[in-house]
Amino acid sequence: QLQLVESGGGEVQPGGSLRLSCAASGFTLDNYAIGWFRQAPGKAREGVSCISRGGGYTTYLDSVKGRFTISRDNAKNTVYLQMDRLKPEDTAVYYCAARWSPFCSGSGGNYDYWGRGAQVTVSS
Repeated sequence: QLQLVESGGGEVQPGGSLRLSCAASGFTLDNYAIGWFRQAPGKAREGVSCISRGGGYTTYLDSVKGRFTISRDNAKNTVYLQMDRLKPEDTAVYYCAARWSPFCSGSGGNYDYWGRGAQVTVSS
């Protein structure tokens, strides 16, 4: 069974850090570009970050630039999203998604596999 599983979510105070992991089973992530998306209550899903298949290209939502870092470890079949200096507006369910392509896309419709999501709550 092909699936993605996110982990590492939780509740943190403003200014804190979390690291999300996206692990694949049933397939190898090194054939895919990987994106992170998030959806807050009552809001549309938005693309947060993406890393190309080879890892040489990354992109970020403007509001997270300088605070979030995406990386991949193909040996572990895992992609990470390091989130620092978290803000309350980062509160959302975070999803990772895999796209059968070398290239990133900002459109969720262009991704082939999705995880079930991890809740991130930033609150004092």
